[in-house]
Amino acid sequence: MAFLRIAGNYLFWRCTTISELMINEQIRDREVRLIGVNGEQLGIMPARDAMKLAEEAELDLVKIAPTAKPPVCKIIDYGKYRYELARKEKEAKKKQKVVEIKEIRMSPNIESNDLNTKMNAAKKFLEKGNKVKVTLRFRGREMAHMQSSRHILDDFAKSLADAAVIEKAPKVEGRSISMVLSEKKQ
Repeated sequence: MAFLRIAGNYLFWRCTTISELMINEQIRDREVRLIGVNGEQLGIMPARDAMKLAEEAELDLVKIAPTAKPPVCKIIDYGKYRYELARKEKEAKKKQKVVEIKEIRMSPNIESNDLNTKMNAAKKFLEKGNKVKVTLRFRGREMAHMQSSRHILDDFAKSLADAAVIEKAPKVEGRSISMVLSEKKQ
């Protein structure tokens, strides 16, 4: 949001966000570097003259580089410009890959068949590009044998060595030991 601030006898116009550009009458600078409709440099001129040129072209005068000396303004259709920026942002979001962390929980007295099932699930998660957090949970008297059960996580990581690498080594966190595996890069 733009606002006026009075300091002494001077008025300062501030633009608080980059996406909120100053347009038309909001531009208070004496001189601006002007870029025309087709991208041609029109040179440094008073802001009033630049505003008149924008009105003649029936377009908006937009300050695109407020920190430059003198500030850079461009004659464009502001509504169309905002629409193009929003579309580019949307396209960039589509191309992003969100990496999820999938969790696999086990107990220290897990049987080998159950362990194999968990390993297959972890392989599927890794093939999809997700990270896998393997957690070994302890309850009651199992807490006394935490260190002796650590080999379960080591075996889990060894069996997935062809598909995964250990991103975060096994670490005790309260009543559990957990590690994070990520997909092996070829």
